[in-house]
Formats: sequence, C-alpha cells, structure tokens
Amino acid sequence: MRLPIVMLAFALAIPTPAQDGENTWVDVAARAVQQSKLTLPGGRPFHLSAEIVETTNPASEYQAKVEEYWASPEKWRRTIQSPGFSQTMVVNGDKVLEKDTGDYFPCWLNDVLTAIFDPIPTLAMPNQANAKARMEFDPRIASLGTSVQIANDRWQVSLDLRRTLLTSVFRISTGYGAEFKDFKGFGKKQVPRRIVFDPEPGTTIEATITQLVELRQPDEEMFAVEQSTPPQDRITRARIDQDTLRSLALTSTEIDWPAVGNGPVTGGCAVYVSADRSGHMREVWPGGCDNAGLEDSLRDMVKKWRLKRAIFNGVPVQVESRLTFAFKTELKANPLPELSDTEARKLATNVVEPVFPPGSGDVGAELIVQISVNETGKLTGVQNTHNLKDTVFLAADHALQQWRFTPYLKDGKPQYFHADITFHIH
Repeated sequence: MRLPIVMLAFALAIPTPAQDGENTWVDVAARAVQQSKLTLPGGRPFHLSAEIVETTNPASEYQAKVEEYWASPEKWRRTIQSPGFSQTMVVNGDKVLEKDTGDYFPCWLNDVLTAIFDPIPTLAMPNQANAKARMEFDPRIASLGTSVQIANDRWQVSLDLRRTLLTSVFRISTGYGAEFKDFKGFGKKQVPRRIVFDPEPGTTIEATITQLVELRQPDEEMFAVEQSTPPQDRITRARIDQDTLRSLALTSTEIDWPAVGNGPVTGGCAVYVSADRSGHMREVWPGGCDNAGLEDSLRDMVKKWRLKRAIFNGVPVQVESRLTFAFKTELKANPLPELSDTEARKLATNVVEPVFPPGSGDVGAELIVQISVNETGKLTGVQNTHNLKDTVFLAADHALQQWRFTPYLKDGKPQYFHADITFHIH
C-alpha cells in the first residue's frame, strides 16, 4: 500500500510517555482534537461558511459551498451545495430533516465535512479518556507523527506538540486523510482555517473556512423540524468489508491485469470504493499498489462493477469498502520509457523541492525516488525504489504531489513514462 501522503510531521527526538503503551498517544491525540473541534458538547454556538475547491483543477467537480448554524450537538442546520449534489439537514433533538438534490452523497465530500466538524470521529474526548495521561517531550521537538489504534481501526496522526494541535490524520481502512493548516483563534479554541486533501496523485482539494463567528441569539425557526424525514428518503452510508461487497457483485470481479512497462510483475494493490444506492460504482480512489503502472487500469476496471442493492433495516444504502488485489502480469515487449532526472524536470511546469527532516542524511547526499506520469502529464504514482526511510520518502512524496508536467511526446504521440527524480539534502 502506498504510504499516506498526509504524514508530514517528523520526530526530532524520542518522547517519553508518562504512561505505558499506545493509549497515552490516543489521549494526547484526543486532547489535540479538543483544542480545535467546534462541535463538542458545551461548545460556543457558531455560524460557519466554507468553500471547497480542487486547487489543481478549479473547474473540476470537486467543489462545494458549506454553511452551518450550530447551537449544540443536538441542534444544528447545515447546507451543502455542489455541482452534482446538494443537501439541507436540520437536527433538533430526535427530529431530523433532510432534503437532497441528487441521489448520491460523494465520499470525497463527506471526508471534507468530517475533517471540518469531526476530524477523528471515533475518538473519545479527554473527559472520557484517561485524564491523567500526559507526555514529557524533549523541548526541541516541535511535531511528531505516530500510528495509533482508535476504536478497532488504525490511524496515522501528526501532532504539533508545542501547541497540542492535530496537524494531519489518515485512516488506513477508509483512505480518509487531511492536513490542517492556518490555525486561528475562536474563543478558547484554535481552529484550522484551511484543510488540504490529496486523494490521488495530481489531485489536491482544499476547504477554506471563509467565515467563523459566534452565533448570538439564533432564530429558533431555522432549527424547526415539524416531522422527521422518513429513513427511505434519506441518504445513508454503510461501510462493509470487501468480502461482503464482492458478494453483492452482479458482474465479474476478476481483474484482467495488463502488461507493464517495468517494475514488479507480482504483488498487491488496493483501492477505496463507494457505490450508490442502486449499486453503481461512483468513486474508486487509489489505496496503493506495488506497481504504480497498474493503478489506473485497476481503477478503470473496478468502476465498471455493478452491485446488487445493499439493504440495511429495509432501506437501500450507499456502501463503501477497501478492496485488495493480488496481481500477476508480465512485462511489455516494448517497455515504457524511463526518463532521467534532467529530462523529467524539463517537462515539469511546477517544481516543488522537498523539505527533509533533520537527520535525513549528510548535506549534499542524493535521494532518489521514481515517478510515473501518464499521457496527459498527470502524476500517477511515486515509488520508493531506493528504500529511503519513511520520513524521507514522505517528504519527497509530498513535494512531488505538487508537480505538474506537460505530456512526454514520442514520435509525436503522448507517452506514459517513468523517471528517477533526484533530490539533494541541503
């Protein structure tokens, strides 16, 4: 599986936990979330507006506007407007009003909303967690990334230790990941005003909070719900395991692996999928592949799957899952071109050099990673072909996600290519 690109903070020294084991880290993460989460019980009522856009392609479908009036966890009103889906939801005690335009709630959009309002949904807050938990850090440490087990799921989190803030998160089972930036005060909290998502190479989605003010004397009419929307008229999402999803398939789930230009011919790949209530695959996101050249083909094939309707409590639901595959293929007779660092950089229209963490190596040392770029000039993968340390590779990967390329032409035709990119430690 491709390492999550959201892990951008690195330890400078080893912290000493005041208590044993991973639970201490969970408590630290919980306190960090509490510092910035707006929707906790007893929180200050607020009015929030946010704009979402794909910065790498502002005209794409990955855009939306969100507005929320929040009085308490039991009383709030949210509106979402996007090109293919809009929703108004009002919660007032046990009554819920939901009005939808469109028959599918995009998974990527739900991830953005999760990051804004509930960045680690399964995490117990400090008043529920161990209140005595604390960490003692070397004062030189500014930030740290670690892996923790939260509610039977594996998460990668990055923390600003000096301010006790959550700066990035990645959930292994779902592919949900976000970076939190530009923290500003709201009451006693520090709230990120910009949240960044990299769901696939070459695609960056940003949510910007354009307004966050205290909600004073809210109009109770905006929270009025005369009658709850029936379950069959709401869009419900369910996470299922891959065996269950495959059992719903109406079409073949066998993958016809294409020949590859280079790289491993055996290994594993993963994708994150989301299907609508009628069983059509609507989103297939990369989950990592031992050969990046297979990732696009795999996604295209899985998008064609058709499922039976998934029924929960008598109501059709959207389903999401992480699917894993073992591949076995062969090399093409005419392998794909492998460009040099110089050749690839000549095609690059936007170059961002990585910032490597202290201790990455001697000044001037070469660090090499391999990239894959398709016929349109889109980065499709970054491979750790030279076995760099995770923290070093993640820094290189994060920088490369921001690169853009013009297509490589061979005999006048756009050509998929691989290239070794060389960075130097400064």
